[in-house]
Amino acid sequence: MTRDPVPGGVRETVHGTCVALGTDAALLRGGSGAGKSDLALRFLALPDCEEGLPRLVADDQVCLTRAEDSLMASPPPNLAGLIEVRGLGIQTVSFARSARLVVVCDLVAAQDVPRMPPDPWDRTVLAGSEIPVLKLAPFETSAPLKLRLAIVAATAHLRVVNNRV
Repeated sequence: MTRDPVPGGVRETVHGTCVALGTDAALLRGGSGAGKSDLALRFLALPDCEEGLPRLVADDQVCLTRAEDSLMASPPPNLAGLIEVRGLGIQTVSFARSARLVVVCDLVAAQDVPRMPPDPWDRTVLAGSEIPVLKLAPFETSAPLKLRLAIVAATAHLRVVNNRV
């Protein structure tokens, strides 16, 4: 992980995979072989929906930049549009140049996913910003849909919080 000062914000590069639904994104975290790229690939196969088109932001490394009250995710230039597909190697896919990070999904074994998330959701700090964290089992058949629902729920929560301010 690196931290570099940038004008107007804090920048941090983290290990993980980031996918976007329209303009909002989720960061997938987990060790090597945890299923980050596999889940991202299956998420990309979801159809376009009201919230937007599923897109890759970055695979393996994600650049995070805090700008005002948003945390933006983007790919490192040398990895933009590339995803590792086990058995096929590095593949090129369309990608989003940046998206607002709204949730972090820690990939865990199915038995480690709580039936209901804590209320309020757990939080982590990335690039100086607090972001909600959920646990997700990446290899469940429903995991890509759960990921889409997590992004939608986190985005809705942000709208409520921002309207109170």
